[in-house]
Parts: sequence; structure tokens; C-alpha cells
Amino acid sequence: MTRTIVLILLLLAAPALAEETTNTAVAPISLSDLAAKSDLVVLAQARDTDYFLRREIPVSGSAYLKVLISYKGGQQAGDIIEVYEKGLRETECYFPNPSVLEEGRRYLLFLKRDPDETEDRYRGLPEGCALDVLVDNANRYALRYPVTGIKLTDALEPLATAMTFSDGYAVVDDEVLLPPERNAMLAAGDIREYLPPETPPSTDTTSWGPETESTGRQWIYTRGVSLTKARQLIGAENLSD
Repeated sequence: MTRTIVLILLLLAAPALAEETTNTAVAPISLSDLAAKSDLVVLAQARDTDYFLRREIPVSGSAYLKVLISYKGGQQAGDIIEVYEKGLRETECYFPNPSVLEEGRRYLLFLKRDPDETEDRYRGLPEGCALDVLVDNANRYALRYPVTGIKLTDALEPLATAMTFSDGYAVVDDEVLLPPERNAMLAAGDIREYLPPETPPSTDTTSWGPETESTGRQWIYTRGVSLTKARQLIGAENLSD
């Protein structure tokens, strides 16, 4: 939701970007249908990006990700895949570029081969391409919950369990979340305040009320859907090449 608002503001400020933007509404989709439509389904980690930027926003280019687990498509663990994107839309397939000091984010990817490229290059689906994956303190992978990036029809709430994440990307700055979104997630127990070691908990609950834009705090996700359960929803029949 935050990304959508930023995109709208950018388009108002820079009409040239609007020419490369599509606003076609995309219907929600199930994990099984995503996999069935995909040529490649993998767990992968972002390694590098090569994007053309306008106003510090990517508008075209490629990301390079390392395959961790391959579910469909013939790629092997350790392979580097190229994911190309062009233009701006709500379901765009761009990735944050990790610094030399950071691990890249991990994603469950649903991709199609690029029809405009003879080499091994991929594009996202119209519904989106990536679901965030976190690592827990037992080194197990899980979809971050609530799930964002692709609008799913699957009922994931009953499958989401409490988890202790050791992944730095489980921590999110308050300014990234809209106040209603943050408060709903707090009420549902999907996030809690993140306290670095030896930091006393805050007792000021008034600073994260509905009217507050940002608290300066950080939050950590507390629930996830194991990739084992996600794969069961996908179905083995939709992972055959």
C-alpha cells in the first residue's frame, strides 16, 4: 500500500513516468494457479540489480538472484537467474539492491521466460512475481505473514503460526507502514515492537495511535507460513515441467 501511494505521488510530480505506467486491475490468484502459469518457481536471494532510475525509482532493467531451492523450471541451487522488468505498475517485479555489507532479501518467485529474449531471462506474471520469505531461529524458511506482493485467494490465516525470526528483514521501520495498517497488524499479533539487545521496552502507547504518522520505532514480524505448507497449497501437479 505504501508503494502505491509513493507511485501516485511520483506520477503527479513527474507526468513522464505516467507514460510507462499501467494501472490495469489484477484479480487475486491462488498459489496453485500461480505455479501452473509459471515456467520457473524457486526460492531465491537477491544478489544485484542493474536498473535505469528516474527520481531514484527503477523504471526498467534487470535483477540477479541466486537460486536457493528450485521447485519448477530446471534451475539448480546456486544458479544465478536474471529477472527483467520495464515500466511501473502495482504488481511490478523490481527488487531492492543489497549493499556489499548486506545479505539480499529472499523471495518465493513465480516467473515466466521472457518472450522478447532468446537467452535465459525471466519476467514476472501479471499478478506479480515475488513473496517475501524470512528465516526463523531454527534456519527454516517461511512466507512472511501477512503476505504482500501478490494478492492471493488462499486462506493463509489458519496456516500462519508464531515464529521467532532471526532474519534482519523481519524488522521494519515504522515509517514503512501506514498507521491503519500498523495498528491492525499490532491488534492481530502479526508484529510487535522490536527492541535491540539491552533496550528497555517503551511504555508510551499513545505515540502509535491511529492519528500518528510515524513513531520512529521499529517492528518485527511474529508470524509466518512455512514453505512446506505453501508447497502443499501449490500442489505437486503444478510444479511439473
